[in-house]
Amino acid sequence: MSTLLDLKSSVMRQVQRSQSLRGKKEPPPTASSPLTHCPDLLPRGVSEGTGDFFERMNTIVQKQENMLQAAQAETQGGASTAPPPPEVLDQVFVPERISRRELDLLYEEAVYTVVNRVGVPSPEYVTNEAEIFSYLLKVFDMGQEEHDIILQRVLESKRASFTLRVSVMKGKNLMAKDANGYSDPYCMLGILLGQSPRELEEKKERKFSFRKRKEKLEKRPSVKEVLAARCIQVTEVKPETLNPVWNEHFLFEIDDVHSDLLHLDIWDHDDDVSVAEACKKLNEVSGLRGMGRYFKQIAKSVRSNGTAATASDENAGDDFLGCINIPLNEIPVVGYDKWFKLEPRSSASKVQGECHLILRLFTNQRETALSKKESNVSIHKKLLRQILEFEHTHIQREPYNWNGLVTPPAWTVLSHHAVQTDLSPLQQAIIRWVCYSSHHQSQRVCYSLLLRLLRTIDTDWDPLAVGGDLERQLSDSFRLYIEHCLCLMKSMRQVFPCTSPAAITRCELMLRGIGHMQSMQAFNTVCPLQNELHLEIATVVKKGTAEWYENTSSHYKPDEGTLEEQLRRLVEVVDAVCADLHRGQNVYNNLFYSAVKVDFFSISYRQLEKRVADEVSVAMERVCGTLEQESTRLTQTMGETLFELYMSLKILKGFREFLPPKDAKMLGLTSFHDWFKSSIHKWLHVVHERSLDRIRRAVDVDTLEPVQHAKHSSSAVEVTVCFRQVREFWSQLAWPDSAGAFIFVTRLTDNFCSEAVCYSEMIKRKIERSQLGGDHKSLTVQLCVALNNTEHVRLFLGHLPQDLDWAKLEQAMEESCGAEGKEQVNKALNGQLYNMDLDLQREAKRLISLLTDKMVSELRRYIQHISLSPDSINNDEAVAPLMKYLHDTLVILSESLLKENLARVLQSMWELLLRMILDTLAENRGVQVEFFNRFQYTAEVLVQFFHAEGEGLSLEDMKSGDYKVLDEELKLNKCSSFELIEQYFLEKISQQKTLKHTRFGRISVKCYYDAPEQRLTVEILHAADLIALDANGLSDPFVIVELCPHHLFPMAKSQRTQTKLKTLHPVFDELFYFHVSPDQYRHRFACLTFTVMDYDWLSTNDFAGEAVAPLSDFCWPGRPNASAAGKTLPPTILHLSRNKPSEKPVMRMLDARTGDKEAQEFVRRLKEIEKSMEEE
Repeated sequence: MSTLLDLKSSVMRQVQRSQSLRGKKEPPPTASSPLTHCPDLLPRGVSEGTGDFFERMNTIVQKQENMLQAAQAETQGGASTAPPPPEVLDQVFVPERISRRELDLLYEEAVYTVVNRVGVPSPEYVTNEAEIFSYLLKVFDMGQEEHDIILQRVLESKRASFTLRVSVMKGKNLMAKDANGYSDPYCMLGILLGQSPRELEEKKERKFSFRKRKEKLEKRPSVKEVLAARCIQVTEVKPETLNPVWNEHFLFEIDDVHSDLLHLDIWDHDDDVSVAEACKKLNEVSGLRGMGRYFKQIAKSVRSNGTAATASDENAGDDFLGCINIPLNEIPVVGYDKWFKLEPRSSASKVQGECHLILRLFTNQRETALSKKESNVSIHKKLLRQILEFEHTHIQREPYNWNGLVTPPAWTVLSHHAVQTDLSPLQQAIIRWVCYSSHHQSQRVCYSLLLRLLRTIDTDWDPLAVGGDLERQLSDSFRLYIEHCLCLMKSMRQVFPCTSPAAITRCELMLRGIGHMQSMQAFNTVCPLQNELHLEIATVVKKGTAEWYENTSSHYKPDEGTLEEQLRRLVEVVDAVCADLHRGQNVYNNLFYSAVKVDFFSISYRQLEKRVADEVSVAMERVCGTLEQESTRLTQTMGETLFELYMSLKILKGFREFLPPKDAKMLGLTSFHDWFKSSIHKWLHVVHERSLDRIRRAVDVDTLEPVQHAKHSSSAVEVTVCFRQVREFWSQLAWPDSAGAFIFVTRLTDNFCSEAVCYSEMIKRKIERSQLGGDHKSLTVQLCVALNNTEHVRLFLGHLPQDLDWAKLEQAMEESCGAEGKEQVNKALNGQLYNMDLDLQREAKRLISLLTDKMVSELRRYIQHISLSPDSINNDEAVAPLMKYLHDTLVILSESLLKENLARVLQSMWELLLRMILDTLAENRGVQVEFFNRFQYTAEVLVQFFHAEGEGLSLEDMKSGDYKVLDEELKLNKCSSFELIEQYFLEKISQQKTLKHTRFGRISVKCYYDAPEQRLTVEILHAADLIALDANGLSDPFVIVELCPHHLFPMAKSQRTQTKLKTLHPVFDELFYFHVSPDQYRHRFACLTFTVMDYDWLSTNDFAGEAVAPLSDFCWPGRPNASAAGKTLPPTILHLSRNKPSEKPVMRMLDARTGDKEAQEFVRRLKEIEKSMEEE
């Protein structure tokens, strides 16, 4: 209740302080006001630049939309090909540099790699050795002489020795050799030593097998002749399968990579002791002697496939499933990883299926200085880093977007070196990642390259294959890259601006790389302590946001200059924050959340909102302290600045809708509107003054000509546009506090109402000034336009409850203050609107009066023409001039007026005509009946004209008020004197029935009728509460009873009671008899009159009051009083009245009939009564 009372008193004070429809204005600003002397940011024109004020306010209102469009234009600059900004950090990464000595050793390693190339090169390799050396000279900045020395040293060194790694992976679709439909396959493989070119061609014509007849093996003394196998290896037996999976790996030392051949047999294991067991024992022996001895044991333990073998022996051995022969000089540089089709050993053999092999050649001994003191991994990393720097330096187009692809010579050297040093794909992937990520920190590359390298590591990752120094290098590279990216994220607004599509693409790829790194098994293995990477990113985003705000604030300097300048700069800071948040919400947040699951927008918003709230609250405290001084008046520019600051803060607060619910609590701008309460009050006054100036200017320039497709003029359009803009200003404020909103809406509504009334008054004064010149028609049109203007504004303000959302305000007040709060809102606002409507309608009536006043002389002339027309002309001719004038006037009005205003003007014209006709009738009483017949006809014609068959005024509205008086007057003037007298008594009877408890007292009577005797008995019982007419405060009353009207009862005499002295409550109890025939009492106007008089000895008696009773109440057959029981009925109470007869139209008409004896006699008697009343 206290809240409601405080609110009510606040509203009342607000309404009283606000400028009323005719109230006082605020005093001008004093010179001591600090806000008054703030310099204006924009020049002012007439009336303080009213037009500029509203234009600036509209710009402020549209700020959010403009900011949105600017942000969209900023982020949609996709067609831009400009490079992204440099990714400059505070701590510049210094790449590791090697000395000239180390560079020479590395060059030797590269030359050694080129000289010892093996394998079949693919098309992307460079095979020309001179071209490769030419490239290396450029990469290492090496002179030709130095190159020759190093090349000679490499050529003189021991050639590299190679090893073949064979991975027997699996087979498929092998021949079934066992009765169960399967086989028990195993593989036996070895290196066949090199042959001469002729022998090699011959042996290509036939197939080899490790199983030969014992006789042939024993006859060949040399290894070459007996097709001996070096280090024969065998896989496990896979029982009962045609698609075996071995996944076994073997190493073979190679004597001659150019002539040796890999041979592989696949056998079906059948006996207990087979080639498989023999080969296992063979591999345990070193040296050719042991191998030869065990090879003989193998031959003895198996069945030869010669002609001497018996059938039983043939079935007892392992079955041949197929073989593969691969010359080593046909193996590609990067090796084989493919399926090989099994071949028969002779044309009679029947085989099928394939075997998946992985083959790689690598060096097992390198005669270089660098390889003797550093690991292959370290050497390859240095070589790759050297080539990277050279390759990237020579990228001409978009070096920042380099995808890491190197030239064919570079690829040839790197690929051969990786193969020769037996670097696994995982090791190569790690080395590439370490080198590229390190290189990126000094000379940026495309982030998609780094992401691709990470994915390669993730695909090939084997924790058991990485350890020691390589694991440490991988861990360091992850750590350094993360630190680099975190530094970029901290400065991302400068490094990855939304205005650069290329920068945003890089940012997205960088974040995707970091996000992928978090999920990598390799990262979690080598960096086990960095499992909270998203928290580090959130911390960096928070710090970066704080630093960005400090830099922005330092740029705008909101704490320097005058108070108004500080606010202006603070607006710029808040706008910059809003723009940044918009970019964060629409661009950065999507990137961060989708890649690293960090809510960039929420972190940024909480940081920025807190800092803005702290800074604005301090500034607004100073503003409120200044405004609270009574002599301080808010200047226009300061009001605009405060409004813009409020709007900017509202936009900033509006970003909360994108926050998660848990982050939308306890924020600094929750109640920021409280800082603006005092300034909003004064800002509304500024808006009110500017609106009045705008309205005044609109009226001054208005020519009162209808605008296109309308019937109002330019000023009405300008006024409603002004109101609409002010309404939009308020709606954009979106004041959240219901009590405060009620006060402001009350003030705003009062402003609208007073401005509308002022506008209508200005228009009226403009019309009044223009009356001095101009013709009647143009003046009429101007008045019509002015009337339409007022109506246009009134109708616009009629929508204020919807425009200002009064229903929502009522609901809010009901929730906060109960039903009484809702009633208070309804009463205050609707009261203002109702008073405004009354004032506008009053002004409209004044305009209508001005319009009809111009018609008075013409209308009076045409009415006089009707009254003076001789009886010889018919009624149509007499009325025709008036009707033509009305028709011509109606044409102009209907073209110029709105339908509502046309109805009002027609109603006013109708009432004016009625009054003129009534005045004419009053001036011509007592004339012949034909005179009144003509005006009766005129009234009927006018009714038809103004009704216009339902298109004009309604008959109900027309036939009320003066029309009823006119109609009665016309009807009465056409009556005879007896009829007028009868009408007089009818009115008396009607009036008597409505009397109750008058101050003149009452009389109690009994009346009953004896039908057979046609005798009416009147018993006057008593009177009460009569008025005192004597000096002693009493009266001497008596009653006169008579039958009226006299012409109906010519034989009846009036009778009277005895006089009762000195009393106001006389008791008479007297009987009177009257003869009344049925022909007499059947008239409605036949009545008994009871006149109470005060007896005076020395002067005429005084009139105390009268009452009438219709005879129909007593004499009519069937009435209780018209029977024998009438005597027993209760008495009738009649209240007395004292009306002046001259006030009745009938009296005036009878009085005007000076030649009528009955009329004059009747008037004389009534005048005596009236004279008696006047003497009292």
